[in-house]
Amino acid sequence: MAVDKQYQPIKCDIHDRFELACMREIVDIVTWTEKDQKHSEKLRFLDLEYTKEGEFLIAENQSKDRLHIRLDTITSTLPD
Repeated sequence: MAVDKQYQPIKCDIHDRFELACMREIVDIVTWTEKDQKHSEKLRFLDLEYTKEGEFLIAENQSKDRLHIRLDTITSTLPD
């Protein structure tokens, strides 16, 4: 995923909720912005990945495509 802005760390409690959603392989609609375009898709949460570019959600869509979405670009709320 190409993102122009520098990564902005997310709050710890939100990060914890991402981790829990991945452990449970939650399926939910995720909304995020990439290259000034808004995306919204039903995804299965799989894992988190940490790189020098930031922290990413690894998720799978209904077509079984794997997506890497930078956490600070996600605008939707996480399931409880």
